[in-house]
Amino acid sequence: MPSSKQCHAFTTDDALGLDDAVALRVRLQRGEVSALELTEAAIARAEQVNATLNAIVLPTYDAARRNAEQSHSGAFAGIPTFIKDNTDMQGLPTRQGSLAVGSHPAKKDSAFTTHFLSTGMNVLGKSNLPEFGFNASTEFKSRPATPNPWHLDYSAGASSGGSAALVAAGVVPIAHANDGGGSIRIPAAACGLIGLKPTRGRFIDGEAAAILPVNIVSEGVVTRSVRDTAEFMHAMEQHYRGKKMSPVGHVTGPENKRMRIGLVLDSITGQATDAATRETVEATARVLEGLGHSVELIKLPIRESFADDFSQYWGMLSYLLSTFGHKLLGADFDKAQTDNLTQGLAQYYRKNMWRTPMMLWGMKRVANDYAEIFRNCDVLLSPVLSHTTPKLGHLSPVQSFESLFERLRNYVSFTPLNNAAGTPALSMPMGRTAEGLPIAVQLSGARGEERRLLALAFELEAAQPFHHLGLYTG
Repeated sequence: MPSSKQCHAFTTDDALGLDDAVALRVRLQRGEVSALELTEAAIARAEQVNATLNAIVLPTYDAARRNAEQSHSGAFAGIPTFIKDNTDMQGLPTRQGSLAVGSHPAKKDSAFTTHFLSTGMNVLGKSNLPEFGFNASTEFKSRPATPNPWHLDYSAGASSGGSAALVAAGVVPIAHANDGGGSIRIPAAACGLIGLKPTRGRFIDGEAAAILPVNIVSEGVVTRSVRDTAEFMHAMEQHYRGKKMSPVGHVTGPENKRMRIGLVLDSITGQATDAATRETVEATARVLEGLGHSVELIKLPIRESFADDFSQYWGMLSYLLSTFGHKLLGADFDKAQTDNLTQGLAQYYRKNMWRTPMMLWGMKRVANDYAEIFRNCDVLLSPVLSHTTPKLGHLSPVQSFESLFERLRNYVSFTPLNNAAGTPALSMPMGRTAEGLPIAVQLSGARGEERRLLALAFELEAAQPFHHLGLYTG
């Protein structure tokens, strides 16, 4: 049973058990369980924990039951999942985590949804996110937050916080996530999951991301095992893959080649990494050295102005949504219902709008600067975040924009670089705080190098297994 500060639904008494998606697939293929049994187990678990976790904004259980009774193809056929509520699914509203957005149903699946569903997964509903995915914690101005299943006083991260909470709590083994500044990796780090942000263009883009002047958004999943993430990447490539990069292929374990690891401990903003996070990253470096890899402390050749460029771009997205919300999000869009973060970001951009040409130049240039790193190393090892997971309230949009903005810039100082550069990065749990919360490290690679990151993640997972909540004993 979970402690009073934890919330999970893991049990060995239902069809899901303690298994990851790959293990469930094997059991489905052997006829030991049915897709309907998995669906019913996931629904029961969702109903058990969602009143506490607030991770599901729109359940579609009856449709999932009907879907489970039909025959489907795909690597994850019959595996229950959730899709994030910033992604269109025919017949369902896409509320973007915001009270400002109406509840009109989407007329069709987004192109990415079609790609995602090609894996055969069975969607049980839509998962929660902070308003427009702008925050790094799934908190709101006037409704309950999504807390961390590991400790309910703490944040589950964001913006894919609902998906991460559902996977960490054992409701489903895998769930959709997307990442425009760390939104796969941050909640994965907070909730003790694997979160891989793919290379830009690896999968079909969402319609909104495809029209951005610099596409910073990548689609993916959060999982409890490296192999689930690797199998997802392989499954998605059976439907579509970016033509300008080598395929990830079917990664099933470590590579024999020893790698040159560049170690980064502090971000380019000058924000010092806290002691617990730094120790976790340094301990991971020692594990890698023990496995025969070479590790060298390096300084990123990235201009400090990048942080300001990304903040300005972040503000520009809020400004565009706030200004053109009626066209982008529906005629019933109500800007007055947006929260302090959305409004503050838009105002921040308006004050600095004159910097737009220089900001866009800086955002585009960073890809070339980042590529230089990999002349002398194969993979970067760094923190995901500059400090451990904060308590709920620390990143609440109820507080003033100025306070929240400073806290976000100090917290989220490692992840945005890969979004601007369009390169892959993977969050992996490698430690715990004194309160028992996960601490993660980030593995980052050159463009198109997901295969290398997954191979290294397999090796770390074997060397230092991280037990999920169903197996964690404190």
